[in-house]
Amino acid sequence: MHVLPKQLSRWLLSVPVALAMHSGVMAETVARYGISMADIPLTTGQPDRGAGAYQFTGHTLYDPLVSWESNIGTRPGKLMPGLASEWKVDAKDNKKWVFKLRKGAKFHDGSEFKADAVIWNLDKVLNDKSPQFDAKQSAQVRPRIPSIASYTKVDDYTVEITTKAIDALFPYQLPWFLISSPAQWEKLGRDWNKFATQPSGTGPFKLDKLVPRERAELVKNATYWDKTRMAQTDRIVLIPIPDALTRSNALLSGQVDLIETPPPDVVPQLVSAGFKLVKNVTPHVWPYHFSTQPGSPWVDIRVRKAANLAIDRDGIVKLLNGLAVPAKGQLDSSSPWFGKPTFKLGYDVAAAKALMKQAGYSKEKLLKAKVIIAQGGTGQMLSLPMNEYIQQSLAEVGIQLEFEVVELETLYLHWRSGVKAEMNAGKGISAINLGYVTSDPFYGITRFVDSRYVAPNGVNWGGYNNPKVDAALDKVRTSFSPKVQDALLATVHQTMVDEALMLWVVHDVNPHVLSPKVKGFVQAQHWFQDLTTLKM
Repeated sequence: MHVLPKQLSRWLLSVPVALAMHSGVMAETVARYGISMADIPLTTGQPDRGAGAYQFTGHTLYDPLVSWESNIGTRPGKLMPGLASEWKVDAKDNKKWVFKLRKGAKFHDGSEFKADAVIWNLDKVLNDKSPQFDAKQSAQVRPRIPSIASYTKVDDYTVEITTKAIDALFPYQLPWFLISSPAQWEKLGRDWNKFATQPSGTGPFKLDKLVPRERAELVKNATYWDKTRMAQTDRIVLIPIPDALTRSNALLSGQVDLIETPPPDVVPQLVSAGFKLVKNVTPHVWPYHFSTQPGSPWVDIRVRKAANLAIDRDGIVKLLNGLAVPAKGQLDSSSPWFGKPTFKLGYDVAAAKALMKQAGYSKEKLLKAKVIIAQGGTGQMLSLPMNEYIQQSLAEVGIQLEFEVVELETLYLHWRSGVKAEMNAGKGISAINLGYVTSDPFYGITRFVDSRYVAPNGVNWGGYNNPKVDAALDKVRTSFSPKVQDALLATVHQTMVDEALMLWVVHDVNPHVLSPKVKGFVQAQHWFQDLTTLKM
């Protein structure tokens, strides 16, 4: 058995003691969750550290106007009412969306949720002239809601949001926009730093304690408005343990009750010791996102295709002990938006070498490229071992990779800034490795290929610009027919694959390992996970 570092071991052993101090006469049910992040995500309303953070300090403490069904494991989720009980596009002006707000929802501080809170929160992240504007939160969510042009209160329980152009996919952006309490912010002297330790949302959990880089303790919100989604455990303790082996040791030694992203080679030991491996179909891909800007080594489609043919994806799945699925594109081939690409992703070193030779490269003239990657974190799988595998594979066909390794939140800063930003272009970075959620048309496709979403307007990181793709996306946005949308999106994804826009490696299965103490945990087919299902 692997041994825990002494310092961390001493700290972990103190956790049960600390938890015992919170117990009343009636024993609390407590779930201790070892998460793969180096720190607790931002608690003020818009989590940092990527999509995975929403399950920890996002949809636990807060609610969006439009929710995503993330408590079902047997099928893909769908959009559902959140703090908006219903919404519809204006029949006379398809750029206007009307949201009817839920009555009776209250923030943790006791203040009532109404339209003023929605407008206040939109200003918080979109209006840098507003007193409550928070640059930290804005940086996280602005690229996730790029369609919003303006917004207004109609009455206490109605809000109207106008998009920059007609956008039938707009509701898919809203599960990422979370709503915090204006009253609590005022009470705490308009100080977001104070709010971080005493946050107030409308969500199914409240924050009881926050110790940065050590733990966050969430307690059940007994007065939560959605009685169908009440927390099944009294307290969840989130413990950042970024090292995969250390997480597994913490589980084996009883210091935590469940972990995410176990090291694949330790999974058999965990299962034989009585722990339960849980995984599911997950709309999430692990790619290299290439720069398509002049001067980038990836501008030549032959080079991009060669990179895709140089990777033994089955070998990477084996490296991950089966905890992944080989990628055939941005999406799984079962997706209605997959299309019929003519370029087939596979492992063909000879074909890759031939393409590199056609592009003018050889043993004497190697292609050199710099890629920025994360040390690890939720959604990054086994970042360093996987990247080293790819580095060795690409070297076989004449592509020499240099890595810039950073902490996950720093990687997101590079991502949101776009390839042209000095922090990327100035360092010669021409590709970024970041796990992408692909659960819906906006998140899976449009935000990466629409030329209007090039930074700072969105996360078309590589600056891709294809007028035909833009035209197809315009038709998607102006059609409110799912059949028409699906057919058009399939052509867009087909183009992405045929142009080898990214180096697609594997789809994640989001593995978790649970202690026998855990009696309930529904793993959704999404990167969103509903922790109200966690039961001890």
